[in-house]
Amino acid sequence: MPTYLVTGGCGFIGSHLADALLARGSGVRILDDLSTGKRANKPAAAELIEGSVVDAQTVAEAMEGVAGCFHLAAIASVERGNRDWLGTHAVNLTGTVAVLDAARAAGVSVVYASSAAVYGDNPALPLAEDAATRPLSAYGADKLGCELHARVAGLVHGVPTTGLRFFNVYGPRQDPLSPYSGVISIFCERLRAEEAVIVFGDGSQTRDFVFVADVVRALLAAMREASRQARVFNVCTGRATSLLDLVAAIADTLGVDPAITFGPARPGDVRASLGDPTAARVALGFDARTRLQEGLASTLDLVSPSYRSPRA
Repeated sequence: MPTYLVTGGCGFIGSHLADALLARGSGVRILDDLSTGKRANKPAAAELIEGSVVDAQTVAEAMEGVAGCFHLAAIASVERGNRDWLGTHAVNLTGTVAVLDAARAAGVSVVYASSAAVYGDNPALPLAEDAATRPLSAYGADKLGCELHARVAGLVHGVPTTGLRFFNVYGPRQDPLSPYSGVISIFCERLRAEEAVIVFGDGSQTRDFVFVADVVRALLAAMREASRQARVFNVCTGRATSLLDLVAAIADTLGVDPAITFGPARPGDVRASLGDPTAARVALGFDARTRLQEGLASTLDLVSPSYRSPRA
């Protein structure tokens, strides 16, 4: 039975991936410092090494004997990147180099999480993988750096990789009380509690929301196709949803009348984001199957009570 290393495996996406790997008969070893991940998310059958990807020795030890590595550990908060530029850089980019270096020594493939944040404010929608990259945040810059180092890992060191540019991922276990959560989990929590949602700007800004179960399928497909060519693919639906339409869809799913409070637009906020899923469809055989209403229903049904607001 092959065992796979999942960095960040106690987090939102990583824990769903760990479940899927175990369900298909693989072993799972998780490396997580539990700074944002939750021990409760760890599947019982998975091994946990509590540590950071910044610690190269720990990463090397975690990589021993595995068939491949899914590298999802990161600090995804743009706001924290602004406050702690050097610290988040260490995790997001130096940590990735540590993972790639350990994979080189172990002779295994790496599938890693990149982000649509690498595109920044590029208006050439829908965004294909060859679109210009011009990140607006330290997080986006670090993710672009991860892609460049993955290319070096393949060309110079022979490490097979695949990078996945996640768009706006949502689903169960995305903690709405965390300052790093996606907008869907926050909106779901507030509307469930019959509280007003806060929309920054006029609400017409759009995002490409992709359900976590689809993201897991993309990760598994990417491991099969990892190569020294270091290809990168969008993980998206190719469908745009405005924030106001999102609020309406969540409210409809819950059967409540939404209350919206509008705040000032946030500096640097991308007005529109939409991915082109064609390359992943052709190369990986991947399509995001879950429609937004279906994904919202699943998210609202499966949110853990521990994630509920004290006022809910």
